[in-house]
Amino acid sequence: MGMLAGLVVLAASASAKTASGARQYLKKPADWFAGAEAKRIAANILSYQSDLGGWPKNIDTTTAAFTGNRDELKPTFDNGATTDELRFLARMFDATKDDKYRAAFERGLDYILKAQYANGGWPQFFPPGRKYPRRITFNDDAMVRLLEFLRETYRSTTYDFLDGPKRDATRQAFDRGIQCILKCQIKVDGKLTVWCAQHDEIDFSPRLGRSYELPSLSGAESVGIVRLLMSLDSPSPQVVRAVQSAVAWFEEAELHGIREEIRSDARSPKGTNKVLVKDASAPPMWARFCEIGTNRPIFSDRDGVAKYDLADIGYERRNGYAWLGYWPQHLLKTEYPAWQKRRLGGQNRQRSGDH
Repeated sequence: MGMLAGLVVLAASASAKTASGARQYLKKPADWFAGAEAKRIAANILSYQSDLGGWPKNIDTTTAAFTGNRDELKPTFDNGATTDELRFLARMFDATKDDKYRAAFERGLDYILKAQYANGGWPQFFPPGRKYPRRITFNDDAMVRLLEFLRETYRSTTYDFLDGPKRDATRQAFDRGIQCILKCQIKVDGKLTVWCAQHDEIDFSPRLGRSYELPSLSGAESVGIVRLLMSLDSPSPQVVRAVQSAVAWFEEAELHGIREEIRSDARSPKGTNKVLVKDASAPPMWARFCEIGTNRPIFSDRDGVAKYDLADIGYERRNGYAWLGYWPQHLLKTEYPAWQKRRLGGQNRQRSGDH
């Protein structure tokens, strides 16, 4: 490491995002939601609810009221939007019994239920439009978050204000979502692998997202899907097979002997540059996008041309996107072995995979 002095070495796991917006308040005690501060925040959240029922992304909906043109409020499920606002409003109604919170919550819940395709998937936006947001969206854990939220609505006492038919609807939507996940799992030469970040809303095939998010096997989004499947109380044989097959793929797709660094680079636009460095002692990494059929990492500029080396794409995309990471690391080391022991009576599968 001496010759690498002065370099900024990336951490062995992706940095956790700081909780912001409605999420940062969800662990507050019940009596806080009956207080003045919670009511002020709730008023701000309500002001950002679109006429369709959902909330926009990349906006802190808690700090100030929305005063702009309501036509600019474009609801989505991307980047954590909508679900945490709904959780906050449910807590508000639970604490205050004020019907305005219940009404807003039910509008938002209806927005989620209406957005689900008949086959169980969700687009990134609703209405879905004509471009890639209409695809079944696992990107940034969008569909996984929706399913986790729906499961809360029929399990948690916080949502006891929902009537029986509505809870039945959320349970059925959850079940359809799980079936959609199973249908989307990609087969290569008859063998189940993992998932793409986006799938076709008709035939479930892997699809392009943004121009540089190519149809591929995802070493990132697939982790959240596996965790959701492992959280099921009574997994079917199909679910067990899906989890074990995905874990086997994670093991096959491990990248050894490399790590990322951010190096000082006076010639670059921002004074630093992301590079891959050979390091025999580095922990395994995974590519966010792997070529279907070969598992080779693929990288791309905004022209959508696949490259096989991070250094072969331009500065902007190379440094502006998380192409490599440690997403499955904890899953493989801790979560999956515990799941095997809990669900399968301790019959742990060998690392080489034999299913």
